[in-house]
Amino acid sequence: MYVVAILRFQRLLLTSVVWDNVWGFDYSPLKKTALTEPLVDTVEMKAVVTDPHPLITFDLYTVTVEDLAFSRPFYLSARRDDFIHAVIAWFDIEFSACHKPIKFSTGPHTKYTHWKQTVFYLTETLTVQEGEKISGQLSCKPNERNRRDLDIAISWELETDDGMRTSKGKTEYKM
Repeated sequence: MYVVAILRFQRLLLTSVVWDNVWGFDYSPLKKTALTEPLVDTVEMKAVVTDPHPLITFDLYTVTVEDLAFSRPFYLSARRDDFIHAVIAWFDIEFSACHKPIKFSTGPHTKYTHWKQTVFYLTETLTVQEGEKISGQLSCKPNERNRRDLDIAISWELETDDGMRTSKGKTEYKM
């Protein structure tokens, strides 16, 4: 699984002030709840702001149920000056123990697959400059009430010398 930070998303929902007044209705109380559910959709490569970071690898021959609950650090480096609204995750597959090895990626840098990418919107927009780092932790575990659901937590910290852009936070997601 890989993670990367993205700029804007074609369907950037609920992080904008626009939701504070939609046709006279105040949807702002729904923003926080809506942000806790990741969005599975296609992200264009031009929206990617950082280099990807490999998060975890599973060997299907040796993986155990306990391995599927994990917490891993990540480090993202900004490729350009921009804004970051979300973190995305995807997976690569490799079946190498067969006559003709098969491998493919579900990332934004490759041809579309029906798996798409998973978008985790951040609670605030990060302003980054080229070369700056974002360090964080992604934790994933099965939900205690429904083992088919996942509880995911992402914490992040923008590492910058500019005190006006210092940012740190944590969001918990239900999937």
